[in-house]
Amino acid sequence: MDQLLYGAAYYDEYMPYERLDKDISMMKKAGINVIRIAESTWSTEEPEEGVFDFSHVTKVLDACEKEGLYVIVGTPTYAIPAWMAKAYPEVMVTDRSGRRPYGARQIMDITHPAYRFFAERIIRRLMEAVKGYRCVIGFQLDNETKHFGTSSENVQQMFVRYIRKKYDGDLERFNHDFGLAYWSNRINSWEEFPSVTGTINGSLSCEFEKFQRQLVTDFLKRQAEIVGEYKREDQFITHNFDFEWKGYSHGVQPDVDHFKAAEAVTIAGCDIYHPTQDLLTGKEIAFGGDLIRSLKKDNYLLIETEAQGFPEWTPYEGQLRLQAFSHLASGADSVMYWHWHSIHNACETYWKGLLSHDLEENAVYREACCIGRQFRELSPSLVHLKKENKTAIMVSNEALSALKWFPFPADDGNTVNYNDVVRWIYDALYEMNIECDFVSTDEKELDRYDMLFVPALYSAPEECLQRIKDYAARGGCVLATFKTAFTDEHVKVWSDVQPHLLKECFGITYNQFTVPVNVGLTGDSYQIPEEERKARLFMELLENGDAQVISGYNHYAWKAYAAVTRKEFGKGLCIYMGCMTSPAYLKALLTEIWQEKGWWTWKQEIHFPLIIREGRNCSGNRVTYYLNYSRELQECGSGHKGRELFSGREVDKGERLQVQPWNLLIVEEG
Repeated sequence: MDQLLYGAAYYDEYMPYERLDKDISMMKKAGINVIRIAESTWSTEEPEEGVFDFSHVTKVLDACEKEGLYVIVGTPTYAIPAWMAKAYPEVMVTDRSGRRPYGARQIMDITHPAYRFFAERIIRRLMEAVKGYRCVIGFQLDNETKHFGTSSENVQQMFVRYIRKKYDGDLERFNHDFGLAYWSNRINSWEEFPSVTGTINGSLSCEFEKFQRQLVTDFLKRQAEIVGEYKREDQFITHNFDFEWKGYSHGVQPDVDHFKAAEAVTIAGCDIYHPTQDLLTGKEIAFGGDLIRSLKKDNYLLIETEAQGFPEWTPYEGQLRLQAFSHLASGADSVMYWHWHSIHNACETYWKGLLSHDLEENAVYREACCIGRQFRELSPSLVHLKKENKTAIMVSNEALSALKWFPFPADDGNTVNYNDVVRWIYDALYEMNIECDFVSTDEKELDRYDMLFVPALYSAPEECLQRIKDYAARGGCVLATFKTAFTDEHVKVWSDVQPHLLKECFGITYNQFTVPVNVGLTGDSYQIPEEERKARLFMELLENGDAQVISGYNHYAWKAYAAVTRKEFGKGLCIYMGCMTSPAYLKALLTEIWQEKGWWTWKQEIHFPLIIREGRNCSGNRVTYYLNYSRELQECGSGHKGRELFSGREVDKGERLQVQPWNLLIVEEG
């Protein structure tokens, strides 16, 4: 597509009365050019086993074909019909709590043969029904797919086959790698392999979670194969990946390996939900966009985001527009709302769409009309924005799983998990206007980055640690945090001095750690308030080898140990943080690194709530977004000479720009 896509999910099946023509008219008035349909209405499409009715689908497609709207068709496999649960109760997912009752969505076992049979059949019948429509530009596989905790007997047997194949039948090596002698968990024959559901062995449990994530990848790949048999050359395949949920989209998804699952699609897609009103910061928009863009190192589709959402998310004037362009600033080629209309019953009644329950124009809809017009006018300058980031954060599903088994202590009464450590790093970069990509632990092309952040990489294979070490030796800058390089890929603690394999490049070792209680940081030159100099969450008692100590622990019992260190290693620089710090301390440390390395630019002179996001468009011109996430007027100097796209006026480099509250400017060079 050579234009921005702007749209919403649309469910004719949910409407309280017939209004398709009116809805399409209102969509066109709003500049909406794409809708997403069909992914949640299996029971309408197959009301009885083997009886199919796609009239709701074709009715909408006929109207869109006539009116010139694009359509993304979703496979309806994430919410099974009641007849299936009644006739084949074994398709209901069995998780740690037992077999789930029918009612909610996503409560089926995605591996069960009966479910897979019916899923393939409905996909094929749907594809046959829609294959003749030119308005269909792509297909969405399933919906926010995860493994749903599936751990039935069938899945347990599949896991044994997976382990047996992985170890080529070598039971002794398997027992050794997972330390199963502990508490008599040793397995002496494959036939006696017990259910993993009740295991006390974190290594085995984490391997099972890895296996469950692979089930998701396999499921999506199979759906892609089926859809691929029918789709045209010019149609894409996507999926709406979502994130760990913390009342909003927060971090790496625990139940899906995004990097592997993205192999199933031709363009990555995602759902991003975030706080609004005074809590709108843009961080969740940027984090989610940067992560999904990194999956295929290319532009992505925003398939779902809020229009109004929960009552506490009803946006202030200007925020819907700011949010929409914020997604584009991360490299999205679409903004699509969930959903067009507000549903009149059931559990999502108060997750409101673009239209409220009266289905009439409202303030949010009128702002959407402005967005749609500007998307249409500015598409040539804004579509396919390409990033040139030189900073990356390495993320790991394996570390996430392991740190659920061996969690951090509560910090000031609050639970902190792996994603909170990732977001501690990401949010500091974001507030300093340092853009970044994400990489997996399998990434082979680290040298394209100047700086690599490694937050809490608790579990990782030796090959990954060696790549990090080699990257630093060749001239890369690495910042790793506490809990990095502590266990191997089986969550088995390395038996040498920590951190395993990386002690040489960081110049430190440790074999003790504790929880900081009234522990400050001292010895550095950072100009930050004393209350910001606290060690938080977890502290490793670092023994200095040949590193430079940046900060030590300000505590009578721990004053002999280092807290934050640095070391020149090969051609690179390695920084190790033995504890979590305040955001202010972390940003002071990053400021020092960026200035020392010569990476400091005009963008770092500006900071949150004024966020700068950049990229190059299809013409090769630099496009700079100035995004104001506050209710106050913000000012800064223009980083480049160019044309401000909303006003059309020419801007000189260094010219003072004023960005109104909850608003933005976009400057295109050239």
